[in-house]
Amino acid sequence: GIPLPELAFEPGRAVVGRAGITLYRVGTVKPVRVSDDLERLYVSVDGGMSDNARPALYGADYSARIASRRSDAAAALARVVGRHCESGDIVVDAEYLPGDIEPGDLLAVAATGAYCFSLASNYNYVPRPPVVAVAGGEARLIVRGETVDDLLSRDVGIVRPGTSEESA
Repeated sequence: GIPLPELAFEPGRAVVGRAGITLYRVGTVKPVRVSDDLERLYVSVDGGMSDNARPALYGADYSARIASRRSDAAAALARVVGRHCESGDIVVDAEYLPGDIEPGDLLAVAATGAYCFSLASNYNYVPRPPVVAVAGGEARLIVRGETVDDLLSRDVGIVRPGTSEESA
């Protein structure tokens, strides 16, 4: 015989990828003509590359659905973009969403259970979102969302606006 090979793999995404869903709130919806016969909706959301860097880093492909209401509107080609000032801040590159998507809608992006939390950053000084666990019909906060005060509390030697005190 041939010796049996030793198999090693990193199971993170395979194990927990489908366990996570990220909810975003729609900020604006803008139709943009991309050719004579094609229009695309640009749907901006309140998150982006600071809470899910995978599309920008690896070209990860996600899908999205409206989670806050039912819609029977005709589907429209859409690109879901984040809140950051980067051309690569694209959450979902191409998806057909109901054409009546509007500001305030909740958008669910599935399969975000692996690496989104661990890769999250404070890019553009944006606080990281909370993490909520759902099991048996019950939801429980397991990581609280950051606040601007959380971000400022790490700065030292900076005078906070409206005070004469320096950060500790």
